[in-house]
Amino acid sequence: MKLLRLGAQGREAPVVRTDDGRFLDASPITTDFDGAFLASGGLDRLRGALATGALAEIDADGLRVGAPVARPGKVVCIGLNYLDHAAETGAAVPFRPVVFMKDPGTVVGPYDDVLIPRGSTRTDWEVELAVVIGRRARYLTGPEEAADVIAGYAISHDVSEREFQLDFSSQWDLGKSCETFNPLGPWLVTADEVADPQGLGLHLSVNGVKRQQGHTKDMIFPVARIVAYLSRYMVLEPGDVINTGTPAGVALGLADTPFLRPGDTVELSVDGLGGQRQTFAQA
Repeated sequence: MKLLRLGAQGREAPVVRTDDGRFLDASPITTDFDGAFLASGGLDRLRGALATGALAEIDADGLRVGAPVARPGKVVCIGLNYLDHAAETGAAVPFRPVVFMKDPGTVVGPYDDVLIPRGSTRTDWEVELAVVIGRRARYLTGPEEAADVIAGYAISHDVSEREFQLDFSSQWDLGKSCETFNPLGPWLVTADEVADPQGLGLHLSVNGVKRQQGHTKDMIFPVARIVAYLSRYMVLEPGDVINTGTPAGVALGLADTPFLRPGDTVELSVDGLGGQRQTFAQA
């Protein structure tokens, strides 16, 4: 299934996109796609309603696309998870996952404007595969158990301000948690429809110029290992989002490439998960 939320910010409605491109109203099953929906077996109820034809078709033309999951409890991020990205930034290859947190309030829709913070000179792009947790997870024993708690996958744009991130603090949070810094979507593709999360291409262009072209097979720490690892140190709750890292091609690693400026447009996609497009504006 492809789950998305349509409507004005704060008033999004839950919708299912079918394989033939129709949009079905999921409101008879749930008021929203959130942690409570996932924790209560909502995906199974939704599959049942689809099988019986119980969901009515809607006209989605002109409706804003919100993030596919209502505000997550937390956004957990993995840094330096691609060898080529670590190399381009001059960082050592990590022995274990580099973990940091991102303010959940950064999550916006995949086509919403992204605001460049006041005082920023080094706002950067990062296309990533996002994992959405479907069941409470703590102390998972390994990748097999981890796979069972994943609800699905989406595209995440882990926008970063490099001066705030690297120069202002020993922590990365200042450069990661600025408003609008995590477009998500356009939809959540359920785990049963993603045969191999390590088999997906990632793509990003800025103003029509290709900047990132990577593949999840090149992750240092694969998806299931990341989920199992995190569950040893924090409880993962339904609706939580994990950003799994970005491949090479960010402005930080490109010597003659300018950072983002107001009016710039970024387009990104992940194979099988759709695409995003944002225009950057001054906060």
